[in-house]
Amino acid sequence: MKIDTAALEQLETRYRTAFINSLAGFRQAVLVGTKSESGAENLAIFNSVIHLGANPALLGLLSRPHTVPRDTLENMLATTFYTLNYVAATHYKAAHQTSARYDKGVSEFEQVGFTPEYHDDFYAPYVQEAVVQIGMKLETHIPIPLNGTVLLVGSIQHIRLADDLVGADGFVHLSDADVLVSQGLDAYFRASAVGRLPYAKP
Repeated sequence: MKIDTAALEQLETRYRTAFINSLAGFRQAVLVGTKSESGAENLAIFNSVIHLGANPALLGLLSRPHTVPRDTLENMLATTFYTLNYVAATHYKAAHQTSARYDKGVSEFEQVGFTPEYHDDFYAPYVQEAVVQIGMKLETHIPIPLNGTVLLVGSIQHIRLADDLVGADGFVHLSDADVLVSQGLDAYFRASAVGRLPYAKP
């Protein structure tokens, strides 16, 4: 198969979306927990987490265009607090179901069977079933004019995970926790380690 820009533009819309989205490869599946100013809890699956830096510790998240109601994005912009939750692969069906368009104010936690929990007086809810929980504060959001998406840049406020997932050198062994991985919009996988190598030098 060989496709150029002109050919891409001629593809049927749903086919093109599936093709390009899955072409981006395997990505971390993460459940983003938020709470509205009125106290309504929200949970949604994303696969666009980006490492932006370790000092300060920043993670990026890409949101679809704000052309329709987007509870997660709106809650983040209004309160600045949200959580990133990594769940085990066994929870893939419930995690996927959070992408459904529930009415505003309806809790995805209740609808799909995840349990909200709170730590450290943090405003946004964590997923109790998650093997990694990260509390985030929105620092800035950057609209991307080319397609209307929004890059959300947040700083890490809290991290909770099992001690045995962290190696002596600080490396987090996510595959040991069978953390859910995704590709495209609807495919889910388990990750297995191939190996680690020393710092590359000429």
